[in-house]
Amino acid sequence: MPYVNIKVTREGVTREQKARLIAGATDLLVDVLHKDPATTVVVIDEIDMENWGIAGEPVDILRARKTAGTG
Repeated sequence: MPYVNIKVTREGVTREQKARLIAGATDLLVDVLHKDPATTVVVIDEIDMENWGIAGEPVDILRARKTAGTG
């Protein structure tokens, strides 16, 4: 049973976008690994921006700096 965990920042991902991610990940496993879609599990976790970090800093701070033109 394949298990796919997709993590995205919580920024208004729509229900339709999530459905497309689930279908796309399932289709990829079917196409590449010949897995049964009926037993393929896809979970989407939405992470608050302050809980997601890149290069040692929370994403919300990095983006705020970029928006302000200081980074």
